[in-house]
Amino acid sequence: MNRLVYLAALATAIAGSAAAMDQSLVRQFKKLDPQTRLEQRCDTEAMWKINADKTAYKPDKVIAYTFADPIVEADQIRAPGAVFRSKGEWYKLKYKCSTGPDHIEVLSFKYKIGDLIPHKEWDAHYLYP
Repeated sequence: MNRLVYLAALATAIAGSAAAMDQSLVRQFKKLDPQTRLEQRCDTEAMWKINADKTAYKPDKVIAYTFADPIVEADQIRAPGAVFRSKGEWYKLKYKCSTGPDHIEVLSFKYKIGDLIPHKEWDAHYLYP
């Protein structure tokens, strides 16, 4: 595939992803400052990816900073200490997410699910049912 065809296919995929996103969600993201938008957009992508993958998890909340601060560089965030809640339980999560400059379109996303977080640790990390 030549470079021009590849770039056209990539642009179509990105546009399709953004177009598929609920426009009210896009409006909400645009109200956020750029760094918060990047984090929130990537947290949302984590929920969508985990839900879409054939796992037993059904995340309804992702927090990027529970066990370690996220590392932000321009249009990319690495969240080595993230967590997500699924069916009332919290799990460790690591993710790396790259977006376009507006922090709406996700260009790449990788994640790894970690261990279940015991209930006795929830209070120390401000987690809730």
